[in-house]
Amino acid sequence: SDYTQAASKKKNRNGMKSFECLAFVKDTGYSVVDTTWGPVRIGVYARHLTKWLKHFPLTHMLFVSGERLIADPALEMARVQDFLGLKRVITEKHFYFNATKGFPCLMKSEGRSTPHCLGKTKGRNHPYIDAQIVKR
Repeated sequence: SDYTQAASKKKNRNGMKSFECLAFVKDTGYSVVDTTWGPVRIGVYARHLTKWLKHFPLTHMLFVSGERLIADPALEMARVQDFLGLKRVITEKHFYFNATKGFPCLMKSEGRSTPHCLGKTKGRNHPYIDAQIVKR
């Protein structure tokens, strides 16, 4: 996602190195992941989780799935509300799927005259990355 964001800021992707070239240490044949590269570093959750677990028990953490949030936002928000011990007030009626963006949007609220969708930089097509590369 961060790679796609950076690529979208370029006039064309031809001026940007491939994901594989950036995500792996040079001259390792795509065998050593470059954990210093920002888009990789931010996704190494274990590094962050280790620090957080020194201060908070795992039972105080909820991991929200971005994929489930897109596929079924009401269900994922129900998990959040349940985890926080809140009454379920955010339901299916608060969302609609925007086919153009490929994401769910929030229906308009009392204070808004229009629905709220993610910004124009969201919903871009991501480049194909081989499953074996992702697995590493």
